Amino acid sequence: MHNCAMSTSSPEVYARRRAALLNKMQRGIALITAAPEAVRNGDAHYPYRQDSSFYYLTGFNEPEAALLLIAGDPAQAILFCREKNMEREIWDGHRYGPAGAQAVFGFDAAYPIAELDTKIVELMGDQPALYYALGANTELDARVLRWRAAVQEKSRSGIRAPDALHDVRQLLNEMRLYKDTHELNLMRRAATISSSAHLRAMRFTRPGLYEYQVEAELLHEFCQHGARDPAYTSIVAGGANACTLHYVGNNALLNNGDLLLIDAGCEMGSYASDITRTFPVNGKFSAAQRDVYQLVLAAQTAAIATAKIGAHWNSPHDAALRVLAQGFIDLKLCHGSVDAVIEDGSYRQFYMHRTGHWLGMDVHDVGEYKIGADWRPLEAGMVLTVEPGCYIRPADNVPEALWNIGIRIEDDVLITATGNEILSAAAPKTVAEIEEVMRHG
Repeated sequence: MHNCAMSTSSPEVYARRRAALLNKMQRGIALITAAPEAVRNGDAHYPYRQDSSFYYLTGFNEPEAALLLIAGDPAQAILFCREKNMEREIWDGHRYGPAGAQAVFGFDAAYPIAELDTKIVELMGDQPALYYALGANTELDARVLRWRAAVQEKSRSGIRAPDALHDVRQLLNEMRLYKDTHELNLMRRAATISSSAHLRAMRFTRPGLYEYQVEAELLHEFCQHGARDPAYTSIVAGGANACTLHYVGNNALLNNGDLLLIDAGCEMGSYASDITRTFPVNGKFSAAQRDVYQLVLAAQTAAIATAKIGAHWNSPHDAALRVLAQGFIDLKLCHGSVDAVIEDGSYRQFYMHRTGHWLGMDVHDVGEYKIGADWRPLEAGMVLTVEPGCYIRPADNVPEALWNIGIRIEDDVLITATGNEILSAAAPKTVAEIEEVMRHG
């Protein structure tokens, strides 16, 4: 079954984005295609998720669709989609059809997807450049070359094929990096729902449950508020499992005295949230757990403080790393000065990932992290995660009291004109807040 409901915003939002892309192209034709359906097994499909860039430009949520943008005067936005088919709609749900899609979503023209091969050859003629996701799909690459060859066959009639092929993602990814008001409203909503889910998990958790039972509470809270899909597979990792960064088994027993790391976020209107909280299964941090937790929280606080206009992408990571390195020295996990621990890389035994990533329609969202050789400056409208951690596996050089402590604290942070906004601030994260919530769970 497909969710073919209309986009959560007015067509003007998507028309403005198409106009902005056309302006960046200046001349030429762009092709952006919908995501294919994916078979799970047999004749059962995975829930349909539209291609992020296609949805960003269209708000159209059906498979078997393509968008053509033609720069010029006048510019054109043309949709190709499935035809109306009452028999299939009885089984699979509503289809807009070309006429309905054009009227509802505001395209200049719309045609059946079966006509794409013919129409694109007509429209590609005398265009100086073709923009599409070069190399992303070998089947599409082959079709593009066939279309271009078909245009070249018309050369005796004075019709030229595009001389240049450009990757449209270079333009689109930069556009998507800066979130507009509509996007930020959806991201705030997603973060609020996910914060509520983390709070629910804290109240629910106790020794003797299984990780998947806590995961069920997260999914219940997502669905209750209209976010049917998680933005990624939830990590619900108790005890030693928290030291596996991408643990998704979620099938172990939660033991008294262990910590529980939950990395989970819902998707709302195709926009992701991404939150991590770590808390004691029994509701009370041990002394060792508290020491490590306070260190990670201090690192995150330092990192978030740097996330503002005037800083560069790597500033939060640099700030978090210096706090963590000093903490590892204090905990007798690393030895020497902070500079030495960072330079020799000994900290990587306990902190082996970076401190964040872009966030948006994709949980690891698009956008370059460097401009040339330099980290890019942070600007208003960018959204990133800030997520330092500490993962202490049993080892000869590790005090036994710290074995199997895995902690990560992650928030979604919007860069604003005056500093930053923590979209996920409603999820408790101080020791006092967490213990208070769990005491009254």
